[in-house]
Amino acid sequence: MRASFMRAFLFFSFLALCLTSPAFGADDYPPGPDSKPQDGVPKGEVTKYTFAHSKIFPGTVRDYWVYVPKQYDAANPACLMVFQDGIQYQAPVVFDNLIAKKEMPVTIGVFIMHGRVLADSTNALDRFNRSYEYDGLGDNYVRFLMDELLPAVTKKYNISTNGNDHAIAGASSGAICAFTAAWERPQQFSRVFSSIGTYVGLRGGNEYPTLIRKTEPKPIRIFLQDGSNDLNIYGGNWHLANLEMLSALEFSGYEVNHIWGDGSHNGKHATAIFPDAMRWLWKDYPAAITAGKDSKQPLMDILIPGEQWQLICSGYKFTEGPAANIKGEVFFTDIPNNRIHKIGLDGKVSVFAENTFAANGLMFGPDGKLYACQNGKKRIVSYDENAKETVIAEDADSNDIAVNSKGEIYFTDPPHHKVWFINSKGEKRVVDEGITKPNGVRFTPDQSLLLVADTDGEFVYSFHIQSDGSLVDKQKYFYLHTPNGTSQSGADGMTVDTQGRLYVATEMGVQVCDQAGRVNGIISKPQRAWLSNVVLGGSNFDDLYVTCGDKVYKRKTKAKGVLSSQTPIKPPTPHL
Repeated sequence: MRASFMRAFLFFSFLALCLTSPAFGADDYPPGPDSKPQDGVPKGEVTKYTFAHSKIFPGTVRDYWVYVPKQYDAANPACLMVFQDGIQYQAPVVFDNLIAKKEMPVTIGVFIMHGRVLADSTNALDRFNRSYEYDGLGDNYVRFLMDELLPAVTKKYNISTNGNDHAIAGASSGAICAFTAAWERPQQFSRVFSSIGTYVGLRGGNEYPTLIRKTEPKPIRIFLQDGSNDLNIYGGNWHLANLEMLSALEFSGYEVNHIWGDGSHNGKHATAIFPDAMRWLWKDYPAAITAGKDSKQPLMDILIPGEQWQLICSGYKFTEGPAANIKGEVFFTDIPNNRIHKIGLDGKVSVFAENTFAANGLMFGPDGKLYACQNGKKRIVSYDENAKETVIAEDADSNDIAVNSKGEIYFTDPPHHKVWFINSKGEKRVVDEGITKPNGVRFTPDQSLLLVADTDGEFVYSFHIQSDGSLVDKQKYFYLHTPNGTSQSGADGMTVDTQGRLYVATEMGVQVCDQAGRVNGIISKPQRAWLSNVVLGGSNFDDLYVTCGDKVYKRKTKAKGVLSSQTPIKPPTPHL
């Protein structure tokens, strides 16, 4: 017994010594056979190029390499994978081996270095663009890829234009760059490999976990790698940030996988697991990647799985001002063309009124008339069911309008930073001044509060309405998300539902706020254009209509809209 115990003790002592020795210690991840050249495996070709004529990153010069597998056939579109920071992970060798084993599709690799603005002499430093290009949020880098660099590659090779056939990868700042490219253009990049990702406070990357939890899920599959001994410096803790990313992606129903090691801020572990990560990223190919399965987002209380934006009509110059009548028919303006259009319950679009003098915001009143901000003539007007026009107020710079169940009107005046009130006698007066660019204006469902959006700010203001129409208790109440690098939300038109939620058309999409003033979700825009306004309409008032650039879209939801022209309703008490 003692001998057996002693042998066991010595064995486990030896094993513990081995596991903590340099040969088996932290940060030691030798590459496997898939990362090494194999006999009989066709070898692809790697060619080096230089790119030096970017307009998005002016003055920059960078090298890039293109890998073309031996199996590439110009008659068949190849898949694409883009890498930041040049060739890493021994990717060309891994591609050779996995393509040969049919564990990933025939894929052309493009390995790109960050840009440099070259110094004029040896006594000066180049300007290194890496953090600017990679760490920043927004679409600059993906536009650089799609509009500038990759066209030089696609001219030479037949590469699929389907985003489901595109992947992107990077390490550290290159990793957040890869994720940002997919986040901004999921229709271009649907598969992401992220190693030791810099999701920390360098240029706003620390905001991603929150944005992922709130934003409508996007069709992205992502593989995360990091080590417990990654950086912990002024920008944050890299490993904790990657854990936050994983938690947010899982919460929001993304296809996400991960491997955590005990390595530091280098590529050893990522290189070792890269072949398995590629197998997972390309699994089930060419099946399309889906988004939002089992999402726990509050947004799922509004959105219906499988329902997407549907194009209703297009070909306009600029759409605005959607308003629903008591039937659920939706009216909208085409400001430059001086028309108001009507969307019937059958989906057919017709012209309701011509020569509307740049009519902008619309709203129906309790008298069934359509009220409009007719800014071309500096007046507020109404239209009856036959489009006969009546002047309500003159000498009025206006943008958007709200009409309550008593027929009282509020309208915003962005050039003069004012909110105006028109009583039931047609008398108008200023009831607020000082908002930088007051735009969208709506009542809460119980019509006790007036809400005013500030396009140039990050808040929707809330006012308590007095019996004479005066506004008191002004607060910067609804806190909106803003695009990276700006404090301007682009908040424009708004609408509310029976639960008291506020829907705000913004640069980042339709931001949905609870009654406590918090953004609970962001519904993606249907196209990359100015999202001007939003309303709930249709026969059940559960179709979310948006005016976006030259088009109008709708989407079926679980929500139900509220008409301010009707009797006020009291929504349920919010969760505080």
